[in-house]
Amino acid sequence: MDPQHDTVPAPSPTSGQLTTPITGTVRWGLLAAGAIAHAMAAAIRESEGGRLVAVAARDGQRAAAFAEEHGIARSYQGYDGLYADDEVDAVYISSTHPFHTPQALACIRAGKHVLIEKPLALTVHDTEQILEAAREHGVLAMEAMWTRCMPVVRDIVDRVRRGDIGTVRSCSAAFTVPFDYDENHRLFDLGNGGGALMDIGIYPVTLAHLLVGHPTDLMVLGSRCPTGADDLVALQWMTADGAVAQVLCDSRSSGAARTVVRGTEGWIEVHGPVNAPESFTLHRGRDRDGEWVEGVQQHYLHEVDEFHRCLKEGLLESPLVPHADTVSIMTILESARRELGVRYPQEDEPLHT
Repeated sequence: MDPQHDTVPAPSPTSGQLTTPITGTVRWGLLAAGAIAHAMAAAIRESEGGRLVAVAARDGQRAAAFAEEHGIARSYQGYDGLYADDEVDAVYISSTHPFHTPQALACIRAGKHVLIEKPLALTVHDTEQILEAAREHGVLAMEAMWTRCMPVVRDIVDRVRRGDIGTVRSCSAAFTVPFDYDENHRLFDLGNGGGALMDIGIYPVTLAHLLVGHPTDLMVLGSRCPTGADDLVALQWMTADGAVAQVLCDSRSSGAARTVVRGTEGWIEVHGPVNAPESFTLHRGRDRDGEWVEGVQQHYLHEVDEFHRCLKEGLLESPLVPHADTVSIMTILESARRELGVRYPQEDEPLHT
């Protein structure tokens, strides 16, 4: 399979800079008030230069309770009040991904910067639409893929790219998280963007893409649960440089997370969950012991700090989470699920498998 609507780059801005950089405190609004929003609220409080000023949710009582818990001045029932709030500079969108596109576009048109929970949107088309709108309006848009911002991952990528293990030949990454099957759970509900690939698989796909590169050819195996959502997906691809990536995700099984990238002069074994690596061992030549490197895990804080840095420097996109990579990874995910026959009801176009 050839994922060839792949690397169409995101549109380039005229100036490459934000309309209005933020050099002072970034005033944050939270769109949605679920569990992940609580974690982000804690990270913003811990960050330098961020302040929570508003939260919005479909349920006004839930938004009010969230605001009281986190000391946030304003809460809104529904999202229109957040879009219109002139004291909000940036919005973190943590609703489920079928709703990201209209919510992100509304924020962007209101001149607000957006940090959008992964995956950034439901489809490649929607992803490109959001990023193009952000660039046209001169605001920062970034996918909240914390893994790319973690120091341990950045260290691994730097070592691979400078040739510490020679020429990369292969990478394997797996992420399995067991869920009890429930057709109403968002992970198995196609109407809510369900599927192991989009929710779990995006992490190993992202890491393999960082370490090996984009596919020229993609092979897909997998299975679907009774609702039609994918629950087990295995991907294998080859890059233009001749390296092979192997990725596995499963929402129904347990198993140790293990990521390995192999080169002509050594290999790196990554320890801990693929979405939040804890450390890695760099082996040179036939050295079995290797160099052990500990990581720093502050999850959401790293992406918040990166978002603040980009705002301060006036950047339209983060170099750690570039728009082109966000689009390319979404292309892999979309190509794979179409090969499996997984189609969301929100998609207008028919599947071509």
